[in-house]
Amino acid sequence: MTHDTLATVVQANCPVIVGAGLAGLTLAIELSPLPCVVLSAGAVSTGTSTGWAQGGVAAAVGSDDSPELHTADTLIAGAGLCDADVVRDITSAGPDAIAWLAGLGAGFDRNPDGTYRLGLEGAHSRRRIVHAQGDRTGAELLRTVVDAARTLPSVSLWDHSPARRILVEDGRVAGVLVDTPDGPVELRTDTVVLATGGIGGLFSFTTNPLSSQGQGLALAFRAGAVLRDMEMVQFHPTALDIDIDPMPLVSEAVRGEGAILVNENGQWVLRNPLSARDVVSRAEWAQLQDGHRVFLDARTEPGARFAELFPSIHATAVAAGLDPEHDLLPVRPAAHYHMGGVMVDAHGESTVPGLYAAGEVASTGLHGANRLASNSLLEAVVCGRQIAQHLKQSTSRGRSSAPPAARTWSDTPTPRGPDPVIQQIREVVTHSAGVLRDEAGLHTGLDLLRPHLDLDAGLVGFLVAWSALQRTESRGAHTRTDFPETATQPQHTLVSEHHLAAVSVR
Repeated sequence: MTHDTLATVVQANCPVIVGAGLAGLTLAIELSPLPCVVLSAGAVSTGTSTGWAQGGVAAAVGSDDSPELHTADTLIAGAGLCDADVVRDITSAGPDAIAWLAGLGAGFDRNPDGTYRLGLEGAHSRRRIVHAQGDRTGAELLRTVVDAARTLPSVSLWDHSPARRILVEDGRVAGVLVDTPDGPVELRTDTVVLATGGIGGLFSFTTNPLSSQGQGLALAFRAGAVLRDMEMVQFHPTALDIDIDPMPLVSEAVRGEGAILVNENGQWVLRNPLSARDVVSRAEWAQLQDGHRVFLDARTEPGARFAELFPSIHATAVAAGLDPEHDLLPVRPAAHYHMGGVMVDAHGESTVPGLYAAGEVASTGLHGANRLASNSLLEAVVCGRQIAQHLKQSTSRGRSSAPPAARTWSDTPTPRGPDPVIQQIREVVTHSAGVLRDEAGLHTGLDLLRPHLDLDAGLVGFLVAWSALQRTESRGAHTRTDFPETATQPQHTLVSEHHLAAVSVR
């Protein structure tokens, strides 16, 4: 590994967490009193998908529910690619995760008797979605963990400090190269945890921050880690189609309260608007391909209750000149969540010793081929805490050292306008690896992306398209029009530098 000779070397001697969303900060909090450094690419509490999450946290806390039912729903949605043991482990930890968050001060919505006010979302057999402030669950959880992390002397927060490369020596993690406003810094550590989020920003239609372009996946890939099921991208069926990039999300919980999907003629798009997201997205895509428009009709249900139940969505719609109580809301599928990611074991460790992953960047085995709604925030909390406990149990790690000092920069580079190359990559990924895929389109996408493999966005887009080409079936969120059937034996798609040895990816 060639290191940046101009970088300032800092001995971290503690875990370095790349990403300051729910997974990364949960890990940092649970790791206390052990020290850690948390790297945020921007200002802490901004630019993370956590803060945008509307739906809530799925957990079997209702009197009519159980982790076993939650497990069964998750396995069905995952279409054969879930790891059943992982699913059982994470769903069983759901109630305790809610209690942990509440103990930190998360203001979950409750009934007058103190029980949680539970929502219903697609493919769930019970009401088990725990919300905060209606549709502001993600923002409330992010506030909760940011506030908690800031009070801990063991947590050193570095803002405006994106990780640029994982340093590997003798086959294991040796550090991470970080860009800071004062110049590059080489943080020396034997433990790096990626908690960088997803890839929605690689698509022209997305509900994610545009900065979510798979940077953690590129870091892991270039460090030699195996990535799994990169082709599995979930498209949310109800992104508000009002010419805003990224697109505002209309939570699935709106359909849980009775809203339906129709075209401009008032015809239902599908009979069950709470079908799994891949089913709904394909039904909408078929309407769009036939020249129709798709609308969410919430005028009857939730009707007059819309503003109370979904205040953020209501405000966004009103700002666009739409009143959900009286107007149809135009929607379309948009890239929303990545089920694929860095392949990790039960402790969250990748195939590179010392490199861990948590949250959306990881492929734990929970989501399989299609994420069950609101399982993502659950996974972030449960797996973040599990990795912390695993690291605490490491007998080789000292417990008394302090982390490097926190770093905060008030003067940061002025944001630039859209990068035309990135915009081109987004268009290519959208056309080649969107809701519907085929061999010709994927080959075209690979040819157009190959010149951009030096960019994280180009590399990750290429890996998504390459993996989609390898999966010659339709399963879950992955639909091949030239291979519409589902194979009898489910198999994972694995990719690493070894698999792409003939392709220059540096």
